[in-house]
Amino acid sequence: MKYSIEEFKEYDKVKSKVMKYVLFKKRTEQEVRQKFSKDIEKEILDDIIDELKENSYIDDYNYIEKAINEFVNLKSLSIKEVKYKLLSKGIKSHLIDEYILKNDEILQKYEQESAYKIMNKKRNCMEQEEISMYLLKKGYQEDNIRKVLIDD
Repeated sequence: MKYSIEEFKEYDKVKSKVMKYVLFKKRTEQEVRQKFSKDIEKEILDDIIDELKENSYIDDYNYIEKAINEFVNLKSLSIKEVKYKLLSKGIKSHLIDEYILKNDEILQKYEQESAYKIMNKKRNCMEQEEISMYLLKKGYQEDNIRKVLIDD
């Protein structure tokens, strides 16, 4: 889009706001849109987002990778819970599925380790069958639950 000098000054001003927001913490395209949709004209916001995507400041696939690495290091989640957390950030389902498919072996191992941690925490207050049902409700895959119960 072509801008007059005044429009360009405005564009540059709002782009700086968006840049600060994106540089403070990795953001998804949807997060940026939600934050600024009321304050910035749609066409201008689209142009800013396109520019930030071209320069890799906004990259949803990269966001998935970083978020999953963070989950693996800090939390015990099922693959399904990870997917829901990413969907809640506005990331498109096909991008998440693509990442999960490419990293299936690593994510299956992570899910098994997560299930094992949960099982160890719950074993004093719950029977094995209750733990199994708990893990199923949290989205853990039956095969991974079975492996964890067999290995125990």
